[in-house]
Amino acid sequence: MRVSSQSFALLLATLLLGACGFHLRGQAGMPFNTLYLDTVNSKTPFISELRRSLEASKVKLAPTAEQADVVLKVVFEKYDKQILTLSGSGRVTEFRLIYSVSLRAYDHKQQDWIPAEEMALRRDYSYDDTKVLAKEAEETLLYQSMRSEMVQQIMRRLSHAKPQPQ
Repeated sequence: MRVSSQSFALLLATLLLGACGFHLRGQAGMPFNTLYLDTVNSKTPFISELRRSLEASKVKLAPTAEQADVVLKVVFEKYDKQILTLSGSGRVTEFRLIYSVSLRAYDHKQQDWIPAEEMALRRDYSYDDTKVLAKEAEETLLYQSMRSEMVQQIMRRLSHAKPQPQ
């Protein structure tokens, strides 16, 4: 049997990564079977991405709060942009993007699984007003990245959630 150098390198890399304990991140198992997603606006890209992640984790989305093991209430989702630095001539040279989500998870007995909290992500980026279209595209990509990261953080919190003592 003849093995190409590329196949051998791939096999060697797989063996070395497996030996050190590395493995790809899988879908988190949830400590509940059904969840009701309580939101003000169910049509946002964030809520759509959160739904897809929940369904990929084998969580059944209940049509009502009464039919769910846990209710995830998303109170708000907010985007913010702040000027971080100015040049000597007063032109903006850096912005800070802030993406915040406020949520709470609880069960039928109103017992918290995740107490009410606001989660926030920040990204700083340089700005050049001679490249407005490129910087707008970069800002859009940064917000999309923060939204995906927020969904993953929420999924990790849900996977470790349990009823909190009162």
